Amino acid sequence: MIKDYTKYFLPLSILLLTTLTSCKRTFKEDDYVAYFGGEILNPQEKYILFLKDDEVIDTIYLDKNNRFIHKFDSLPPGLYSFKHNPEYQYVYFDKNDSLMVRLNTFDFDNSVVFCGRGDEKNNFLMELYLKNEADKNNMYDNFDKDVKSFIKNIDSSFAIRKSFYLKRKAEIGWDENFDVVAKACLDFHHITKKEIYPYAHQFRTGENIRTKLPSNYYEHRKEVDFENALLTNYSPFIKYVSVMLNNVALQKDHLDLNENSLENNIEKLNITDTLIKNQKVKNVVLNNVALMYLLEDQNMYNNQKFIERYLQLTTDKENKKEISEIYNSVQNLKVGNRLPKIEFVNSSYQPVDINTLINKPTVLFFWTSHAESHFAASHKKVTELQAKYPNYEFIGINVNDNDANWKNALKKYNFEGIKELHAIDFETIRKQWVITKIHRIIILNADGTIKNGFANLFDVNFEQNLK
Repeated sequence: MIKDYTKYFLPLSILLLTTLTSCKRTFKEDDYVAYFGGEILNPQEKYILFLKDDEVIDTIYLDKNNRFIHKFDSLPPGLYSFKHNPEYQYVYFDKNDSLMVRLNTFDFDNSVVFCGRGDEKNNFLMELYLKNEADKNNMYDNFDKDVKSFIKNIDSSFAIRKSFYLKRKAEIGWDENFDVVAKACLDFHHITKKEIYPYAHQFRTGENIRTKLPSNYYEHRKEVDFENALLTNYSPFIKYVSVMLNNVALQKDHLDLNENSLENNIEKLNITDTLIKNQKVKNVVLNNVALMYLLEDQNMYNNQKFIERYLQLTTDKENKKEISEIYNSVQNLKVGNRLPKIEFVNSSYQPVDINTLINKPTVLFFWTSHAESHFAASHKKVTELQAKYPNYEFIGINVNDNDANWKNALKKYNFEGIKELHAIDFETIRKQWVITKIHRIIILNADGTIKNGFANLFDVNFEQNLK
């Protein structure tokens, strides 16, 4: 059944609705006028950002009723995104589309609804995205399964979502350009799990199952168009390429089994340089490899060697600047240093200086309601560790959420006995503490100095840090 989204827009003004849903208007062949408008419930800021390939095209301000409308005199068809800090979502525009979006920041992704010319395609993308997110909730447990059970599970899940994709494609009748995005949303979620499985299984269980994989296990790689600039900054594509590079590098017999080693990550840079010819796509992938590496291997000599190779291959000046800033922030998180000061509030919304809470060895772990499976798994793991290591304090730090999402998540799961803090400004903690991986752990000594700034809670050897 196709959902009726009209009811979500009844409170909006007739004028705005008429403007955005005027599908009878005729356009000239060279007329690329488009409209984007809508309503933000419980806004966190008074504007939204409209972006193409992660670059801001326009800042669109909300009116006193938290609504907005913007006319683009010329908007080429393609994939865009809109951001209302700290959240973002994608939106696809065909020629002369007039789209309106309504959302509630208290439940951002689940509340996004489109209406107007082009709404069916965008509502499909949101529905498929949410199906993928729900599927992720079972991902961690599936990585522990044997090869046959894992493949059976992901194939069954993929078949359900593919059936949904084919049904909506027939009903809506979209063109080939949009199908590139729709297929990417469907396929990359599936094959990303296939790439992660071999090393995630070994990481979580200690068992190397690579020799047990079917001979055709990696056939999907032949179907991936690594040169397609349409997908350059589309997160499903970037996520897939990242995990695929990691998997390929770890398969090299002469390389360290540690996925975060200098040798493996220079190999990822070299594979990217050989595999991808489109320089724009290559720069994005190189940047992502650099981001991930700098957050893991904190050998300063290794970092310098890696940066040298990265700078040889990338041609993007902004990426070079970003990586250099992160490199400098990483230097501030060396063993023995103190954490840069960040603003936090506790569950009573009182300001907290984290240094006043540290009076014994402490583990700081991070979570967001947008990664629900990690949120539950990390709190469960910490509860177990608390019982084994009573001499340690464990503090959960919520990032990239508004106050309501943070409190609702805690209320829903009710993990008692764990101190919880909320980072007021995500961008500050992301840059100063280099929080770009949610499984990141920081271990502090009793005096508040850093013992290990880049640990992983789900590493099979993690507890060695606590002994």
